[in-house]
Amino acid sequence: MTMKVINAPSLANCKFLELKDDIEKLVSGGAEWFHIDVMDGHYVPNLCFPARFVGELKAAYPDIMADIHLMVTDPMDYFDILAENSADYVCFHADATPFAIRALNKIRGLGMKAGVAVNPSQRVDIIEPYADLLDYVVLMTVEPGYAGQTFMPQAYARLEELAALRKRYPFLISIDGGVDGENAARCARLGADVFVTGVFAVFNQPEGIERACRRFQDAMDSVQK
Repeated sequence: MTMKVINAPSLANCKFLELKDDIEKLVSGGAEWFHIDVMDGHYVPNLCFPARFVGELKAAYPDIMADIHLMVTDPMDYFDILAENSADYVCFHADATPFAIRALNKIRGLGMKAGVAVNPSQRVDIIEPYADLLDYVVLMTVEPGYAGQTFMPQAYARLEELAALRKRYPFLISIDGGVDGENAARCARLGADVFVTGVFAVFNQPEGIERACRRFQDAMDSVQK
């Protein structure tokens, strides 16, 4: 069965003074997921969205999947408040806690989909001890923390390794970092399901956010997985 490739625009790329307008353009462009970064200024130097933003977003757009990417040093501190704010998917970084199994069980117990993010410097098979608990894996194709970085080409081999592991476990594979039409098409053919899109695919494009969003989805729909 062929699964539709999912475009998950990263809201951290919106112009904050025009945030509502940009979100409306993404919705008009067909986005069905929003990727929402939560950064604490410790795990990565940046700061980003609070949990309350997730709740407001879901209240306004209940049919949109809220995909929360925790770039924080203490992910367990966030799960309850994210559940209270109607988050759908929650991932934390594999090296952010020594208790990944406990964390994944907590997320799932709160009714959310659970995932981990794997950094470029980490082995892909770090997830194997708890792969049966994963609803999705975020393969970082840049170092986390900043938008606008270039996709790392070594990610293709890492994606192949992750896709091979996925043959035993039914998790989704999400690609985060430097995504554009060309590398996304190649990643989709290698087995990726979700793309976190930013400045190279959807934002800062000459045709505007709405048309760029539709163009990206149309291109992904034409890829034979």
